[in-house]
Amino acid sequence: MIRLLIADDEKLEREALAELVQRRFEREVVLEMAENGRKAADTAVLWNADLILMDIEMPGMSGLDAARAVLAQRPSCRVIFVTAYSLFQYAHEAVHLGACDYLLKPVDPDELEASVRRAIRQIQTERKLEELAAAQPQPQPEPSAAEEEAEESPEEGENSQAALIMAHVRRYLEDNYMFDLSLDSVGEILHISPAYLSAQFKKYQKMNFLDCLTELRINAAKELLTDPFRSSAEVASMVGYEDASYFARAFKKRTGMTPTQYRRQAGQKAKSDPEAEL
Repeated sequence: MIRLLIADDEKLEREALAELVQRRFEREVVLEMAENGRKAADTAVLWNADLILMDIEMPGMSGLDAARAVLAQRPSCRVIFVTAYSLFQYAHEAVHLGACDYLLKPVDPDELEASVRRAIRQIQTERKLEELAAAQPQPQPEPSAAEEEAEESPEEGENSQAALIMAHVRRYLEDNYMFDLSLDSVGEILHISPAYLSAQFKKYQKMNFLDCLTELRINAAKELLTDPFRSSAEVASMVGYEDASYFARAFKKRTGMTPTQYRRQAGQKAKSDPEAEL
């Protein structure tokens, strides 16, 4: 079960969110509620919350500060901000904190459900990775020539286990590309060395870790750039790049165009093919 905390200083908002979550995730989550930021931070840590639906403007401690306090002690906790504030500064800070999503009130029930389902999938994938890592044999020292003659090659079972782990690693990247990921951080989750993870990644994914992460981020950026109301800097932040200039260089290297050029081309294509928007 997923422990889900709802934090909002408005009682009606808390109850409405709780009713929606219970109706759509009845057998998947257990609920707890908090009426301010301080209680949200304390409850999330003491209760070991997996996921928080967090308002931003709350008395005593803002939702952003509460999320920061929780994530300092429970980095694996997921946060979805549900707020009436559409300020880019808030959204940017939320992304910087590692929020799963930033939803505006009045929240669309289907949009909330989709966001919560993505977060649950991330949590379940991370749990599965930890289980698989615990069962994964650690890399052994290089055998001597005599040992190589006496021993058979690695069994198929170990290879299939490694392939399964790498499939889950790929899925983890697909769900979390917008965060600050590295071989070291993913290796820490798996409890295996970055060098071993790198070798297995190349073997089973046919590309290195950074190339895979960059590919996922650029593909997501392409989708976001079709929205004319999002700036390139905002898109960069949403897909995991703190430096908009670095994002622009990475985007051009992959696509042959700057983000601005790609947006213009996508807009022209949409105008020339009206059915593409249907």
